[in-house]
Amino acid sequence: MRRIHVTAMARTPFGKFRGALAGFDAIELGSRLIDAVTARDPDREMRPEIVHGGAGLLGGAHLTTLRQSLIRSGLPDDTPSQGVDRACCSGMTAISAAAAHLRAGQGAKALAIGVESLSNTPVLLRRGSERKVNSLELIDPLLLSGSVSEKTIAHYTAEEALKYGVDRAQQDEWALASHERYFAAKRRGAFAAQIVPLSTRGAPLADDEGPREGSSPAKLAALPTVNGSATITAGNAPGLSDGAAGLVLVGSDAAEPVEGLAEIVDWVQLAGNLQTGTSIPAACILRLLDRNRLALEDVDVIEINEAFAATPLVSATVLAARLGADPASLRRRINAWGGAVAIGHPLGASGIRIVMQAIGRLHARGGGIALCAICGGFGQGEAVLLSL
Repeated sequence: MRRIHVTAMARTPFGKFRGALAGFDAIELGSRLIDAVTARDPDREMRPEIVHGGAGLLGGAHLTTLRQSLIRSGLPDDTPSQGVDRACCSGMTAISAAAAHLRAGQGAKALAIGVESLSNTPVLLRRGSERKVNSLELIDPLLLSGSVSEKTIAHYTAEEALKYGVDRAQQDEWALASHERYFAAKRRGAFAAQIVPLSTRGAPLADDEGPREGSSPAKLAALPTVNGSATITAGNAPGLSDGAAGLVLVGSDAAEPVEGLAEIVDWVQLAGNLQTGTSIPAACILRLLDRNRLALEDVDVIEINEAFAATPLVSATVLAARLGADPASLRRRINAWGGAVAIGHPLGASGIRIVMQAIGRLHARGGGIALCAICGGFGQGEAVLLSL
């Protein structure tokens, strides 16, 4: 079986909604990311045969965002591309699709990228039900709702969290820790090798805009809940974000040595009831553990995307119950460098960002095994198993 190696990785800083990256649409962010990650490729003479990519909200309504990003980048125009649509899972799905392409022997090198420009997501103008020319209805996609449920994602996220005993106080506590862990890692230089600064109208942006110091349990507790949710606030959920992330993947025969940052061992995509968003990362992790005959104790690094603070909390609760682990100890192992509540959650990029963060953590500890999992809107989930 062919082995899949990550040989280069890069991401932009993650920008706040209408912040420093608002002047870049998804196409521009994608093209800059493609150029940045290919510039880090240790073997630039061997070009990628294909680019897989994802954007959570379909690239801000652009037609074939990935293809346009590729054309605007330095890659040859005859490089094919393939976009995926799995909401927040899209970036990680791009990794899985690229890895599957290489493992099947259809190429030797591929790019996996994810991009999001929520600042440039258009408001939709839908024709109303009346038979009138001026019967129009405004719809904002950033409310993150859908036609399959009258509830917002935040609404049913809180319902599932409370079902598992994860209350507002625990979610606020996790959110505060996410920022604290991020700044502790940043002071150690943990993100310096990941982030490629972007030139903006002002000074180049070299740092994530979302993380903030100086919060407290009292400040978080004072925030109102949002979108009809019982527990979700602006403090324990990520802000709307812009950003892009990408990996260079190389396939090799088992005996062929490759200088890589990490190896992608396995991956899984699952789906369930649309109200299982906070627990489905746990289901994905359980599937990979079982398929690869691993125990939780064999895993050195765990990353679970913080779509909400509730997500890693509920998934840790499920994993602990199923595997007989101590919940508090397990939670301390997840997102040790902070997560999306602090860093931000550009939907299509986050799945790649957490894989990059897991690789960074593996290098910091001298190697090991990592599991990365993410949920996507309406009951989707994905996970990737890495080794170094």
